[in-house]
Amino acid sequence: MTDAQDTGRVPEGNPVAPKGPRTAADVVTPELVARLTRDVVGSGSTASHTPVTGETLADLPESTPEDVATAFERAREAQRAWAATPPRRRAAVLLRLHDLLLRRQAEVLDIIQLETGKSRLHAYEEVQVVALAARHYGRRGPGYLRPKSHQGVMPAITKVTELRQPRGVVGQIVPWNYPLELSVGDALPAFAAGNAVVMKPDTGTALTALWARELAVEAGLPAGVWQVVIGEGPVVGPAVVAHADYVSFTGSTATGRGVAQAAAARLVPASLELGGKNAMLVLRDADLDRTAEGAVRACFASAGQLCVSIERLYVHESIADAFLERFAARTRALRLGTPLEYSSDMGSLVSQRQLDTVTRHVEEAVAKGARVLAGGRPRPDIGPYYYEPTILDGVEPPMSVCTEETFGPVVSVYRFSDEDEAVERANATPYGLNASVWTKNPRRGHAVASRLRAGTVNINEGYGAAYGSVASPMGGMGDSGLGRRHGSEGILKFTEAQTVARQRLVPLGPSFGLSAEQYAALMNRGLKALKALRLG
Repeated sequence: MTDAQDTGRVPEGNPVAPKGPRTAADVVTPELVARLTRDVVGSGSTASHTPVTGETLADLPESTPEDVATAFERAREAQRAWAATPPRRRAAVLLRLHDLLLRRQAEVLDIIQLETGKSRLHAYEEVQVVALAARHYGRRGPGYLRPKSHQGVMPAITKVTELRQPRGVVGQIVPWNYPLELSVGDALPAFAAGNAVVMKPDTGTALTALWARELAVEAGLPAGVWQVVIGEGPVVGPAVVAHADYVSFTGSTATGRGVAQAAAARLVPASLELGGKNAMLVLRDADLDRTAEGAVRACFASAGQLCVSIERLYVHESIADAFLERFAARTRALRLGTPLEYSSDMGSLVSQRQLDTVTRHVEEAVAKGARVLAGGRPRPDIGPYYYEPTILDGVEPPMSVCTEETFGPVVSVYRFSDEDEAVERANATPYGLNASVWTKNPRRGHAVASRLRAGTVNINEGYGAAYGSVASPMGGMGDSGLGRRHGSEGILKFTEAQTVARQRLVPLGPSFGLSAEQYAALMNRGLKALKALRLG
């Protein structure tokens, strides 16, 4: 038992946010659970817990591999009629969902907080991005899917049309850290493209996904088009991959490799957003106060439990001390807690496993010579999995925190002397998900950003600018995954490209009395003419 637990004393450090008036029992009622889970295909039972207190939150149906097969059968039956629905009518469902989500966001903010332990502001980030994606694909989706004409082998004689056909039933495996955005947010383009979805959310955050499904059905999505299965990843996950026509996975790199191998064995395409060890570069001309504020958001949103958060902070040596003074002061002032209102700055880790990883990384680094500039301690006085936002200076290999993804509120600081060195060190990782550059000079910022090996790079922001720009692709390089979400790539990946070519007047072969030799000579002259006319 710690001193704080023994005496009731609140340790010195980050302040505790005041508790809100509502409790888990007020939000997650038996009636709510029964309503949300009534369509889940499950023959067993499993419990979810809230990381805020560690208490049981809900009893949920548990699916077997046989239940997963049933869910896919139901989805396939519903998908045929949904695929035949005109794209604009499918898109209209997304626009109605957009309005319903904004109108009823308080409901899901409560659920997200209780299931993940994050602060209300960080839960709101999920609502914001889902609304952006719903509006984008609701407006732009039909255009992305519209048939496109291409030049044929014989211009004016060969008419070619590119069609986009839905893949069928998408198997989606969703992690616990962003249960709204990574469930409904990723499913929206699949639905807009005419697919059905069988989703396996994390058991601990299944209520958020189920709430989103209920809202989508209210917006007009046929209930059979979105099936949810619940259960342990090693049991239910492989069954989802075994039946899917396309696999959408977000999670760890180690698990993602297994998903990719299983999908490849069936010749089924997959998109994978995996881990990251993301770097932030603070150049010598950065605005120190603005950068310090941005670093707090970049490193400690959702207690660092998001794939695009910053874990490595490279600061030019000429400004390092002044910057770190500002950054550490703001970090020590963050209010910890998970009241169901906007009164905390950072919430809890999600589980004992996450807490153990964070604790191990920090304690090992300190034992090997790193200095704690802020944080560095668990906070059992607030809840079982709270950990103070932590800044480590003097981090060096072979400390685990240098290269392993922490996935918690810990950032390591490194000093550099020139931009070439900073870029080289930022790129010295197998990951390549997100990066951040801070400078007052836009041209310099873009030049540095273009040299970073990351799928998204933000200038004067940590992650939100790129991730929230849903018309542009988002995804990782290297060990951070395959494929992209958002933009045209985010919806077209859920389709099969089909080319339909119609030949008119002249066949593609000897005709009208031409010999094979005469036909070849005629075609040669045509090919040269097309090149001269700059066609094709």
